[in-house]
Amino acid sequence: MKAAIFGLLVAALATPAFASGSHSGGHEAMAIGEPGDKAKVTQIIRVTMKETDDGKMIFVPNKFEVKKGKTVRFSIKNVGELDHEFVLDEVKTIQEHKAVMEKFPEMEHDDPNAISLAAGQSGEIIWKFTNGGTFEFACLKPGHYDAGMRGDLVVSK
Repeated sequence: MKAAIFGLLVAALATPAFASGSHSGGHEAMAIGEPGDKAKVTQIIRVTMKETDDGKMIFVPNKFEVKKGKTVRFSIKNVGELDHEFVLDEVKTIQEHKAVMEKFPEMEHDDPNAISLAAGQSGEIIWKFTNGGTFEFACLKPGHYDAGMRGDLVVSK
């Protein structure tokens, strides 16, 4: 039974897990882009994660627009009282990852497009947007997305 659950977990996370490289040594970019080079940052976006008095969980701001080809530093601070995360990805992949997180809430991440922060912590993601399109960012800790902790990301050409 444990092997079956582990197999499902690996299958559900296969796209993010292998997006940073392949067994042949090449790099296969995710649809949303690829990890960026700090020396090439052209834009800084400051993001705050928190809970509100009415029970919502939010990102401020909750919508970004960036230009294709730009390298962005997301400077992220958790000013809330709960642990939160910031995950950039395609909407479909966010939803798949959300479902896995609901089944395995203690799952840890080590993906270049995501960061988990305890209350009061700060961190950053450096990301190069190589493709245009509409994407999403979200906190996938169980219940957080449904409490409003998501946002839209448009990468324009």
